[in-house]
Amino acid sequence: MQLNRTNLNGPTPAYIFATWGALIIGVFGYLIGLWNAVLELNEKGYYFAVFLLAMFSAVTLQKTIRDKAEGIPVTNVFVGMCWVAFSSSIALLVVGLVNATMALSEKGFYGMSFILALFAIITVQKNIRDLTDEQGVTDPSAFPKTSQGLDVAMDASELID
Repeated sequence: MQLNRTNLNGPTPAYIFATWGALIIGVFGYLIGLWNAVLELNEKGYYFAVFLLAMFSAVTLQKTIRDKAEGIPVTNVFVGMCWVAFSSSIALLVVGLVNATMALSEKGFYGMSFILALFAIITVQKNIRDLTDEQGVTDPSAFPKTSQGLDVAMDASELID
């Protein structure tokens, strides 16, 4: 199957590095906050399971939407399941936080790190997909090395100045 790649503008190394950074910050922020929270183990398990559902369903939904846009066959049932899982994960987090007995600042922390991780995982998956050729081989530049971090950050800061 030939994919429609006529207007492919690949992401820059700085953008790839920034999206991976945002993903790491969002995921580790949420998980460290959950680890240090004064919650029962079952409550921590609930928030962790909701987080895993959200991350997986966000990537699956993004891939499904992109497949449809590129003419790759996707069943409507699967698209519906992706939307239900994604919407459910957000609804479950909101219901959990509204009913939680934690401080408002802590609720805000979980909400913000959750949204950051969601945005970042969708963007990282998009970058990887943009750098994948028709044979399914992903360009290694989609996975920045730690040693590139300073160089990429310096290049990005020069662009900003």
